[in-house]
Amino acid sequence: MIAVVVTVALAFAGYAATYLNGLRLTQRQERLARVNRQLSDFYGPLFALTEANARTFAAFVERHGRAAGTSPFSDATPPTDEELAEWRLWVTTVFLPVLREMRELVVGRADLLREPEMPPLLLELCAHAAGYEITVARWAGGDFTEHLSLVAFPSAELAGYARRGFGELKLEQARLLGGRAAGTTVGPQA
Repeated sequence: MIAVVVTVALAFAGYAATYLNGLRLTQRQERLARVNRQLSDFYGPLFALTEANARTFAAFVERHGRAAGTSPFSDATPPTDEELAEWRLWVTTVFLPVLREMRELVVGRADLLREPEMPPLLLELCAHAAGYEITVARWAGGDFTEHLSLVAFPSAELAGYARRGFGELKLEQARLLGGRAAGTTVGPQA
């Protein structure tokens, strides 16, 4: 009789261990699938776009900036007509398309955010893009009185957010895959 009880108890324990292990593996696979989607559909593209935007803006300033290496809008001397015309060209062909892509990521992929609520920083990004939409619409109508968005671009904060989000998710991905995550970094640290 004791042998039967021990056999049944061991069988039940084996079943429970198999069930719990399967449940743990399923949860791990689901978490890995979400991390992969966050990386490929939100944080990876956002990181790439913020880096490309920063480098392109730096190239603009290097080529069309003031002698001190600053933007034509960053000092007390108003931009010249030539500087303003060049700025309009860069905004319409380079900066605004990138801003639109960033805004589309935020609006269309908000389900992939790591936070439980929309970060105010991302709302500022969307507002900045919308502010340039009205500015560019005015340019199309021949009104060149405004040249900046109504809302400032959160450049450094957004770059840090995208870099941290991407880097932390890459570390979690490596951990979930069973790889070594220690010492892994993404880009320059902010």
